[in-house]
Amino acid sequence: MQTNFTLAQLADPDTAESEKILRNCVHCGFCTATCPTYTLLGDELDSPRGRIYLLKDMLEKGRPATAKVVKHIDRCLSCLSCMTTCPSGVHYMHLVDHGRKYIEETYRRPLSERMLRWILAFVLPSPWRFRLALLGAYFAKPFAGIMPGRLKGLVAMAPSEVRPPSKVDRPQVFTAQGQRRARVALMTGCAQKVLAPEINESTVRLLTRHGVEVVVAKGAGCCGALVHHMGKEPPALKSAKANIAAWKRELEGEGLDAVIINASGCGTTVKDYGFMLREESDWREPAETIAALTKDVTEFLDGLKLPPAEEPAELTVAYHSACSMQHGQQIRREPKALLTAAGFAVKDVPEGHLCCGSAGTYNLMQPEIAGQLKARKISNIESTKPDIIATGNIGCMTQIGSGTGIPVVHTVELLDWATGGPKPRALAAGE
Repeated sequence: MQTNFTLAQLADPDTAESEKILRNCVHCGFCTATCPTYTLLGDELDSPRGRIYLLKDMLEKGRPATAKVVKHIDRCLSCLSCMTTCPSGVHYMHLVDHGRKYIEETYRRPLSERMLRWILAFVLPSPWRFRLALLGAYFAKPFAGIMPGRLKGLVAMAPSEVRPPSKVDRPQVFTAQGQRRARVALMTGCAQKVLAPEINESTVRLLTRHGVEVVVAKGAGCCGALVHHMGKEPPALKSAKANIAAWKRELEGEGLDAVIINASGCGTTVKDYGFMLREESDWREPAETIAALTKDVTEFLDGLKLPPAEEPAELTVAYHSACSMQHGQQIRREPKALLTAAGFAVKDVPEGHLCCGSAGTYNLMQPEIAGQLKARKISNIESTKPDIIATGNIGCMTQIGSGTGIPVVHTVELLDWATGGPKPRALAAGE
């Protein structure tokens, strides 16, 4: 793709990077075949190729974002399916992230939009604020039907109960059982530990049972993905630096073999810390070091070579590969191989490359499109007739679980159960 940026524009590191990405695009349109919004809407501007044209035009002309550009960029899920499909290696993720940052800086949204985005950015990355908000939503549920617009959806999606904080999320060290094989830092996250604290609990049990010492580092928290994908760069970088500093202390202290992430959306972002902080001399090298150490929990467990299950559960599991897992991190084989070795019959989901519609805060900000994708995803999952649905991302668990009666659990919960841990909460609740 030919570009026409000025030398002054290319002095900006983000613009220079975007120019490189744009020049890799050959207009082939392969990306349109796997884009969820193009599949649903059939509009070229709701495809990666169409959005690339919009971003190129906006950035080259250096003009403020228009309502038209914002509409189509907002509809992008950042599922990154286009990056898996692209034969030219176009790094769409970095381009659209730059576009969102530019939109945030140059476009004034309607008041209702600004309020919604402020609420989500203020509440979701903070576990205590999120828990408080869920308590409020719980009591507001009976009145959801008369609430305006997307507020209705926010309240309706709140869980039926709000769980107390888990003890495993406090800064501490969990000793490995038997001979220590590795030492890792576990990212306990933000929204996940409020919605499903059992995921971190299962992760700690599973790792320590197999000889891994687990540290929850003081000062680590939200990965920054939620605000990063809203174009809010300063708070995203603040979260990234807090995590890097926390894990660097552990790395320089007793050492770390990996930073473990059990929410694939967070993993995609943490693995990108080196790029996000590439222009900050004091942070670039530590960010690259932490990004290189980061592994999804299934990626790490696959390297440990867990023993096979002694008593197969004889249950059929539909494995839903989150977009951030299969497209963002290119992890596809490991989760299914681990579940199979643990004694489960694993089924692939038809149209598995298409997003479920969760996509961070997408289902809250674009509920109509997200609802259509959810219905399509659940129909495909249910066609495999599974006993259980497994996935590696809390957003997908919440989205899919809100539309089906089939239990939805995190992959580590099943692996924990198969190797001596308790039955997953979602399965026990159905008995």
